[in-house]
Amino acid sequence: MVRVPEDRAGQRLDNFLLGQLKGAPKSLIYKIVRSGQVRVNGGRAKAETRLEGGDEVRIPPVRLAEAGEKTPPPKGLLAVLEAAIVFEDARLLALNKPSGLASHGGSGISHGAIEAMRALRPRESLELVHRLDRDTSGLLIIAKKRSALSELQALLREDDAVDGRGIAKRYLTLLVGRMPDGVMSVDAPLHIGLRQGGERHVQVNAGGKPSLSHFRVLERRGGHSYCEVRIETGRTHQIRVHAQHIGHPVAGDDKYGDEAVNKRLRDQAGLKRLFLHAASLEFALDGGRAEYLLEAPLAPELVEVLDRLG
Repeated sequence: MVRVPEDRAGQRLDNFLLGQLKGAPKSLIYKIVRSGQVRVNGGRAKAETRLEGGDEVRIPPVRLAEAGEKTPPPKGLLAVLEAAIVFEDARLLALNKPSGLASHGGSGISHGAIEAMRALRPRESLELVHRLDRDTSGLLIIAKKRSALSELQALLREDDAVDGRGIAKRYLTLLVGRMPDGVMSVDAPLHIGLRQGGERHVQVNAGGKPSLSHFRVLERRGGHSYCEVRIETGRTHQIRVHAQHIGHPVAGDDKYGDEAVNKRLRDQAGLKRLFLHAASLEFALDGGRAEYLLEAPLAPELVEVLDRLG
């Protein structure tokens, strides 16, 4: 019997069970709920039932190995992520996610950052607050309490409204070519389309969602522009598509970038990844009373590229 903590009040039963039965596929969760093996306060319940703090949930013994449990994350990955924690308190933790690691598993990826962190902290209820593209490095926030998850996700929804207080997001990137001095604001709606084979491809489209990015040159490096980007919305591939739209794609971007320039940068400066890093996140919890400024230093391989460009 598991007692529902107060900070899980309002959570759906199926999501609560996914947190309790780490590694269990959703199909198994729905099967044990539908068959009545899961009981809430002694009675049957539906997957979409909202739990209250103090509810007693009976969870049947489940053999996850039989249910198709995935192999645990490699120890090397766990060590990398433990070293990547740049901030932690009672409510949340922040990772400096390495490039090449997905935020979460799925579609052919067995372990993402959240699965690895759950393996590292099996006694804690960790939930991913937002996502970073697999190839982007930098800040990834994981909630340790349901209340922090709810408040942070509400702030992210305010971002999507463009005019909310939301979360101030700052990125560092190397843009191809010479950007003009000062701040260049790109207000261009973005639409997610699908290419043949199901691959997502984002483009500027009048019918898309409002999207706003502000680019500012920090330094010139080897004929290219090392920039700070502040985004007011959080659309898929927003910085990458806006950079392409103004004719200065992100260096190392194999989807929206300049293939010839990427090859030159690889040969001359050793750039083998997307040069995009989530450097800082600023927000306030408790209705604005608890202020946070989280920062993640630029990945060492990107610092090396800048040094080589001179």
